[in-house]
Amino acid sequence: MEKFPQVGQIVKVLRGKDEDSYAVVISVIDERFVMIVDGDKRRFDSPKKKNVLHLELQPVISSEVVNSLLESGRVTNTKLRYVIQKFAHAKGE
Repeated sequence: MEKFPQVGQIVKVLRGKDEDSYAVVISVIDERFVMIVDGDKRRFDSPKKKNVLHLELQPVISSEVVNSLLESGRVTNTKLRYVIQKFAHAKGE
């Protein structure tokens, strides 16, 4: 797995008030920063800019999120919550 985050990738937040929660990368700003959302506290319309060093990349890229972004340029918060919940459940958390 490469160390560079990709759109649609699930990440674990390691720093900040959302520490230990999961989020989805919706855009990559540069090699240091990405925009993340979780569909709950951090909705699609107000993504959080995060330093990549403060994230733990998970080996999962959600095709649902990627396809949604490609088709309409956005993802519903419901879909984001579902993707994260499904991932956390699969991990047994």
